Formats: sequence, structure tokens, C-alpha cells
Amino acid sequence: MRATGMDQPQIGPTLLHRTLMAGTGGGLTWLDALHWPTPKTNHREVRVFFRTGTEAQHFERTHRLGCTHITELREVSGGVMLVGHQADDGPLLVALSAAEVAIPAAVPEHATLAGRNCLLAMRTAETPETVADWLAYHAEHHAATGAVIINRAPPPQVQFIAALQNALHRSEKLKGRDLRVVVIDCPLPLGKSDLGPENHPYLAPDAPGKDRMARPAPDPWFSPLGEALIYEIAKWRFLAGARAVLTLDCCDILCPRDNALNAFDLCAQSQSGVVMLVGRRIYPWRVRKGKPEAFGDHICRQFDARRGIARWGVAPDRAGLENTWRGLRVSYARPDPGQTIPFWRAMALKVPGVKASQLVPKTSLIADPELIDVAVRLFQTHPVRPPVSATRAADTITPTAGRTCIVTTMKNEGAFILEWLAYHRAIGVDDFLIYSNDCTDGTDTLLDVLQEKGLVQHRANPFRQMPGLKPQHAALKVAEAEQVVQNCGWAICMDVDEFMNIRIGDGTLAALYAAMGGANMISLTWRMFGNADVAEYSDNFVIQQFPLAAPELIRKPHQAWGFKTLFRNIDIYKKLGVHRPKGLKPDLWDQVNWLNGSGQPMPREVFRNGWRSSTETYGYDWVSLNHYACRSAESFLVKRDRGRVNHVDRDQGMNYWFRMNHNAAQDQSIHRMIPALTAEWDRLMNDPQIRAAHENCVAAHRAKIADLRARPEQDAFYTELTSARLRALSRILHVFGASVFAAGPSCIPSDLPTRNLPQGFFFTVDHQGDAEH
Repeated sequence: MRATGMDQPQIGPTLLHRTLMAGTGGGLTWLDALHWPTPKTNHREVRVFFRTGTEAQHFERTHRLGCTHITELREVSGGVMLVGHQADDGPLLVALSAAEVAIPAAVPEHATLAGRNCLLAMRTAETPETVADWLAYHAEHHAATGAVIINRAPPPQVQFIAALQNALHRSEKLKGRDLRVVVIDCPLPLGKSDLGPENHPYLAPDAPGKDRMARPAPDPWFSPLGEALIYEIAKWRFLAGARAVLTLDCCDILCPRDNALNAFDLCAQSQSGVVMLVGRRIYPWRVRKGKPEAFGDHICRQFDARRGIARWGVAPDRAGLENTWRGLRVSYARPDPGQTIPFWRAMALKVPGVKASQLVPKTSLIADPELIDVAVRLFQTHPVRPPVSATRAADTITPTAGRTCIVTTMKNEGAFILEWLAYHRAIGVDDFLIYSNDCTDGTDTLLDVLQEKGLVQHRANPFRQMPGLKPQHAALKVAEAEQVVQNCGWAICMDVDEFMNIRIGDGTLAALYAAMGGANMISLTWRMFGNADVAEYSDNFVIQQFPLAAPELIRKPHQAWGFKTLFRNIDIYKKLGVHRPKGLKPDLWDQVNWLNGSGQPMPREVFRNGWRSSTETYGYDWVSLNHYACRSAESFLVKRDRGRVNHVDRDQGMNYWFRMNHNAAQDQSIHRMIPALTAEWDRLMNDPQIRAAHENCVAAHRAKIADLRARPEQDAFYTELTSARLRALSRILHVFGASVFAAGPSCIPSDLPTRNLPQGFFFTVDHQGDAEH
């Protein structure tokens, strides 16, 4: 066994440094090997730990003279633990199929930590000072008396050992404490060979913007653990005689257990000898400039975190040494039911040297009183705290606090504007802020007329003066400064092909708001409406022409359950967003009272960046957003020619029509509002200027259709849109998987639309990449 000279007893903590007996031979690689005398025999017990990728078939099971007599080859997470015995004299030899390999072995040091409360940790990027603080905290507040630390840094490791030795002996909290610390190094990397380092934001679970990050190069020295046998090595080499062992990393701290049994005692007294540790990631709001990250900086947690971190504790004598220690569990040993021990993972120590905003969206962080208490009382620090926000009282914003405003963007939508405007005025919308760009069909003229009449606010979309922003995002950004937005009581961002369908009361917003009570947000899940086999454009109400839609329960394509959100303008969020307000002020998260379309509470996990419903959150009982994305086949030609408001680089071609043209179910619930729509429509059309502007848009739309259909490639496209095959497919879209929508209709067998499909039928394909739109 190779060791440093730091083994002499002393007052205060004792540090031992050990290196695994890693090596290679006969085509195999081992991480460590142990041997020790068996009482009353002339044999040695042998355990050799072979790294991931080793298979039991590599070994010769028939005993060879002079070689280890193999009694068990235990496969553990891709590695192999060889168990056997060998004559007391001679080298440790392992017989392989074609060779014999001599393996150097160490003698276990069970007495070093016998009877002690021990931590078992992985150390990657944590500094010696951090490790010393970690040990001092658990010794002082949780009665830890021992630790085994797997130091995953590459050789040479002696600098870390020397620095840790100094940090331990400088620690005032460790003076006079009987704490034994074993640091184990390995000459070989222990991480997964295909992943980057855990101390890179890309590997931080909550880090935002990973789609914009460059994937870090593989780094098995610091990547997530790939050699799970390291737990068995630590057990058989040092921890077999420990009183209790808790698996925590050097950035993890147990939560305080004031006036209660500590975690080690709970472990030692458990029936099975195993307890579950459940961790939560914690973050600093900000680390003071020029200061290193410390445990005491971590006073924030995510209000919407869902999944914790699973670790375990074990009392070796109760759980049984033969039960394998793995990364997430002890094999064949069930943790005591109802007994979990909480801990925190300090992420700025796990991933040091970056801002908190690179590790977690700051819109998710809230100051936790318990964390603040630990920072101040137990770590004696004064952490930077997040700002405190306030909302505007809903009844004192302005005299027009009750007004409802729609913010929207348009390009060449003139033929459809007046119906959409009349409908939403009929249900109670007060204000319309409309941004347009590059219109050639009279849209701008109609909107200017409507503004002159006091019906809308029309603005030119400034996206060309805002580099990097797409038209819709640019419009929403500048809309926030408009008085009509600042002074409204309710707001929603939606498009001219979307209609709010209120299904309760008299179908008006007043009825919806009354039902909502004290709620301040409600999501309107899309109900996708198809073309109802209508090929030609006519100047009739969209909501009347197209009554066929997707089934209510349809999870694919992913657009099917997108939603838009009607929200109270009380400054819980910082800015407008396409699907919902954005920039949640995290300390106000508990003031969000958000309902789905059936009046049921939305889960906190969607508060920050949800944009679509799920089987748990969709609902249409109170309100839906009828989405007429296709309209007639002729109008779709114009839509495709116009281009998209956000995905300006994507063609709205066949795949788009295929995904969005749903004609499986009939939904005429919005038709009860046609009388109210007609009355408002007639009132608007009685104005000669409005009528003339609308009719000009209709004429332009028809002229554009004629122009497009005169082009052979466009007319061929129109012929395909109106084909019997696509009409049939539009009625069975709910049977397709996501990959079908990504691949497009050409991947579907030609006879499938004509089959009598059994209930529960499902079809998908193998397809890589996103849909070509």
C-alpha cells in the first residue's frame, strides 16, 4: 500500500492519504485490490475491483494451481468485483482465459475508522478550505468522527493533500476534535469517458441556456462518476467497521437537526441499517466580489424545484457487508419507510468560478429563512440577499384598472381582422395594441382607420431597428412602455387566428373573471381547428366556416396543447411574453394564482417558463383558445407566402399544414357567440370607411390567391393540400407519434388513412432532427 507520512496521531484531525492499487494487465484494468488473512486457515481472502467494461467471461473459473480460487464474480454497474481466496504465500495471481495476471494488493485498514460516524464523499473541484469547512460543520453539528474522501483530481495530488492538511489544522472548529480523514486518490480517472466535467455549467442540472452553450469536451477526471465500484472499494478498504456511513459529496451539507437525533444515530438505529438521504440544490444570490464561494453564501433555493438528489446512509453491521454499495442504493436492503434525511448541495462550490445566473435562472430563486439562519448562525457569514419586490394593488393601478388589452402582431392579415376585432369586442375586450410590418394587402390602411375611430392602437413594428429580435419579440418589448398596456388591468398576447372561447356564463370575459375569483392568471389552451375540407376562400366568419378540430385529448404534435395566458397586470412578472408573462419576480411566486382552462390550479413548475399544457394541466371546461392556423386551403397559400412572425426562416409548407390541420372532432361551442359577433360586425361595417378598408383587404386577398394559383408550383401545392389523402390524414392525427410530425406525411404508409384502425392504434417512425416546416 502506498501512503504518505501523515499517519501519526495528533491533537485534532488526523489525515491519511492513500492511493488505489490501479493497474493494467492481460487486457484488463483494475482500480484496486485487497487481501487479508483468514483466521484459522492458511489462505488469504481476496477482492479485486475491475473497472467498467470488464465482463465476467474474461476470467477463468476453473481453478489453476497458484492462482486465486474465484468464488464469485459480481458485476456492478458495468464493472466486476472478483471475490476469492488464495494461498497465504506467493503473489496474488488472477487467471484469465489466456493469461495469468499478477496484481499488487493492499491490506484493508478497517481499524482506522472502526466504530466511527463516517462521511463518504467524492471531491472534484472543491478547494481544501471548502473541504475543511465541510468536515468542521459535520463534526460540530452532526457528530461526524471520520471521513473517506475520494479525490478525483488527476495526479499529482500531493498539493491538495498538503493544503488540506494545513486547512484542517487552521480550523478553529476542529481543534481538539477526534476526527480521522482518509483521502483516497486513483491513478486512473473515475468519470464517464464521454461526458464533460461536472464543474462546468453545461453539467449543472438547473443551468439556463444549455442550447446556446458549447458542449464541453469529455473529461473523465471530472465528469459524472462512471466507476460505481468505488463505493465497494471504500467499504472493503476502510469502512467495513464504521458505526454509520453517509454518502455526501464535499459540496453537500446535512440540514441542521437541532434537538433531534443526528443522521448517524438515525442510521445506526434503523431497522434495515439503511436510510435514504434526499438532497436539494441551493445557490447564492451573489458572491461578494473578490471573495471565494463558501457554504454561507448559499441562502437561495428554487421555489419550483421538483426532483431531489438521492443518496443513502448505511450502518454496515446492520445492513450486512455482502450487500453491494452502489451510487444510489445499497443492494437488497430497503431503507426504513418514512425515514428520510435532508441535505443541501451548494452548487457554487460544485461549479465554482461562475455567476449564480449561469447555474440557475434567477427568476426561480427565493431566499430561504432556514438557509439564512444556517449561514449567519452556523457559518458566521453575511450573505448577499436578493432584492424584495412588491406588486401593484389591482384596484389602485389607474382609473382604468379593469380594462382588458390584447397585444398582437400582424402581417397581411387584413381580410380576417374585422371578424377577430368584432368578436373580441363582443366578449368584452377593451383595448387592442397591434403592431404590423411589411403589409401589402391593405392591413395597415384598415388598422389606421380603426385607430382613427378609437377602436385600436396601431404601431409600425420596429424590429428592424432592434437587431437580433424577431418581429413578435420586438413588438412585445416596445409594447411594455405603451400606456394602453401599463394602464390595463388584464392583458394577453395572442394572434389574429386565435379566438378566446369562453364556455361558461354568457360567454363574456365578465363571466370568466367572476368565475376566477381571486385568481390572477388563466391559461387558454389551444384547440387546433382545421380547414374542415374547405378549399376556397370566402369572406364569411372563420369561426362559423371551420367547426372541425383536434380531439381535446391530444398530446402530439407538441403545438397541440400550447397555451396563451390572460393575466392580471399587477407586476408579479417583469415583461410581456408570447405565451405568458415573463420574468417572474421570484420572491412573489407565492402570489401567483394561476388557473388552467378548467379553473384548476396550475403547478408551480410552469410559473417561470411553461408554454404548453400536459395531461395534468390541460382543460377546456371554462375557456379555450380556438386556433384557426390553416383556414381554407387557398388562404393557406397566402399565409405560406406571407411568412411567419417569429420563425421567419421556416417555410410554412406541407409539414406545417399536416401538423396543424386537425379535422377529427366537431366543436361548435363558440357558435353561440355568433349573434353577438354579428351585431358588433354590423355596427363596424355600418361605418363606410371601415367597410371600404375591409373590402379592399378582401379584394387584395383574393387577388393574391389568384396570383399564387397561377404559378404551377403553387397550384400543385394547393392540389396536394386538398387531396383525399391529406383530408383523410387530418382526421387521424391523434394516432401519430412526435417523430411522424417531425418527418412529415411522406413517412406514413399510403394505405394507412384508408384502414379501419382499431381503438388505441398508434403509429410512429424513427426520425432524427426537427421537423422541416
